[in-house]
Amino acid sequence: MRLKYLLWMGAFCSTGFVSAEIVKVGAGSYTTVRPVDCQPLPTQISKSDDLQGATPTNQWWSSLVWENYSQNLFPHPLGMVCHSGGLAVSYPGAGIDGRSGNIMGSGVSTTGDFVIGHSEVSSFPSSKLGGYSAWFVTADFTQDSAQLQTSFGHGSPYVFGKIKGGNPQLTFSDKPVVWQGKEGDSVLGVTVRGSHYALFGSKGSKWTGLDGSKWTNEKSKGYFSIALLPDKETKTFSLFKKHAHNHVTHTSVVYKPLNGTLKTAYQIETKAMEGSGAGTIFALYPHQWKYSEAALTGQEYRSVRGAMKIATGAGFSTAVPIQGLLPMLPAEGIADRARMLDYLKKEAANQTTEYKDTYWEGKHLGKLATLSGIAEMLGEKKLQEVFVDEIRTRLENWFTASQGEQTPLFYYNKTWGTLIGNKPSYGSADQLNDHHFHYGYFIRAAGEVARLDPAWAKKWGPMVNLVIRDIASIKKDDPMFPRLRCFDLYAGHSWASGHAKFADGNNQESSSESMNAWYGLMLWGEATGDTALRDTGIFLYNTERTAVEEYWFDVSGTNFPKDFPNVALGMIWGGKGAFATWFSGDIDCIHGINWLPFTPASIYMGRFPDYVKKNHDRIVEKREKGNDYNNGWGDLVVMFNALNDPQMAAKYIDENPSCSLEGGNTHAFMYHWIHTLDRLGRNDSGIISTHPFTNIYLKGGKKTYAAYNFQNKPLVVRFSDGFKMTAKPGTLTVVPSGK
Repeated sequence: MRLKYLLWMGAFCSTGFVSAEIVKVGAGSYTTVRPVDCQPLPTQISKSDDLQGATPTNQWWSSLVWENYSQNLFPHPLGMVCHSGGLAVSYPGAGIDGRSGNIMGSGVSTTGDFVIGHSEVSSFPSSKLGGYSAWFVTADFTQDSAQLQTSFGHGSPYVFGKIKGGNPQLTFSDKPVVWQGKEGDSVLGVTVRGSHYALFGSKGSKWTGLDGSKWTNEKSKGYFSIALLPDKETKTFSLFKKHAHNHVTHTSVVYKPLNGTLKTAYQIETKAMEGSGAGTIFALYPHQWKYSEAALTGQEYRSVRGAMKIATGAGFSTAVPIQGLLPMLPAEGIADRARMLDYLKKEAANQTTEYKDTYWEGKHLGKLATLSGIAEMLGEKKLQEVFVDEIRTRLENWFTASQGEQTPLFYYNKTWGTLIGNKPSYGSADQLNDHHFHYGYFIRAAGEVARLDPAWAKKWGPMVNLVIRDIASIKKDDPMFPRLRCFDLYAGHSWASGHAKFADGNNQESSSESMNAWYGLMLWGEATGDTALRDTGIFLYNTERTAVEEYWFDVSGTNFPKDFPNVALGMIWGGKGAFATWFSGDIDCIHGINWLPFTPASIYMGRFPDYVKKNHDRIVEKREKGNDYNNGWGDLVVMFNALNDPQMAAKYIDENPSCSLEGGNTHAFMYHWIHTLDRLGRNDSGIISTHPFTNIYLKGGKKTYAAYNFQNKPLVVRFSDGFKMTAKPGTLTVVPSGK
């Protein structure tokens, strides 16, 4: 045992607790005292007093709780910003442009197309988070007894409003053209700067001031709504009017993976402020409508994500094919045993006692987890134990805190409801950035140990689960953490910034490191028998996979503007798509940041081989050294291209056995990855199975089926093409078709 752990245990055994600052969790512990290296978080959160529990961060609307008002918010198709005058509303889809090499919308400003304000208040002292659900949020503006409450969310063309102590008031940035109704009516249709809106006052109210720029909805009964319209046709106006006063009160997502298909229900609850109507109007993103049988109206909005198609009702459902995953690649992918053994021995000799920050420590843990699986497939148990022992030692050090210690450990901040690893990096402490990127490596490494050592998992599992809860708590009322901190349930992907304090909203760069986190959840959940957590991992991984395919890659060529010159994006923002990274303008990095870390779970990137070729060829065209891959992140470019052309990749690695590597990569896995695809074939994405831990490879018309069985008894696995196999307990079973 390490000295740190012995000292900790001595203190605990003598008193029953360590100290007020150390909290025991299973065999591990964390501190509640901020380490010196962790920059402090704000002490105030901008939310209503009646909102209890951990505050969500890393959402599209997070600036609302980090600032006195907000930065620009992008609940597509709308865009908005909270400021002293109220809520400014715009339609960013009115102008989508890709000519700059980035995908830009027409933007959001403090004047917007108009500002929703209060007739009796010229300046609110703040806006606050008043409530939230899966993809809807409420912003509250209060000045003494005057109150304005606005609710809005992803996919909704409506802004729902409630008001006290006065009447709703709209201030237009440009003179609106009225095409439906007139002065004194409660309902109007207007066009502002080319965008069409419907203004729905309560029954008996009237819009006045139409000859100026400031319109008031007089005699309001305390509620109203504004809607962005796809056109100004009479039937469209009537449809939106029918649902105008059905205010959305709650949104939720229910998911269930079953027999190779992830079924997800997006549910919307409404309250009729007038009459007894139900349901609402909503717009589906491409990653939703491509997998849904929702009855669409045939109308749509433009957005920086592509076309958003309109439907009505109380929600919709999607059915997404589950991409099977393996904890390691097959032994059949080891072309030269002696060469692989040499690779592994060199890695085993590179053990280090140094502890880095959470990101770079995570990348090291990720390498060890991958090397463990390779050693197992090679039959080198002693080498595997070297890698697994190092994982154990490092995780146990991170998972144990002692009084006065600074690092490595985890620190819990109760005010924000978050677990911060020390040392932090890239704003993971004071901004709550990138937790899923960093902790995903820890979780996957813990899953690898749990697969081999259930006793360790039981002992240290409570700390692993605590780390998981920070990024992906599945509890609706978790007292310590928000539910699914960084995942945007409607947008279908995660957000990296904790605060989203940017004019373009929140952002995510490395979608692949997000995928790595959900891979870790799947492995840990399966290895420990936590099916709910495993299924959450399946949901997150496969939902974000579809978002990556649509928004980072646009594999089908339907979402990027026609004038956009690139074939991929490096970063997704709320208000734009950027061909860039935070750290480099090199084309290898712009593409590669959404590939790394390469693991067995990276197989999802090969679901569209034609796109892989298109992506690779563009990189080679733009690279300064073309197809000389032995520089920059050339190793990643080769590994990515292996998903389409494994023969090319095999030739490269065989001719360059000691090629340059990205910092999280190893020659051992590069070799294993490439030769698995070369020997067994490309990913056959057209087949699903009853078991989530499978791969199907296709080469020359012949299929190879691989399944990992975590159980201690044989498992029958059925595939959608009619093939059936029995997976041996506790190992990877590989069966060629016809056997």
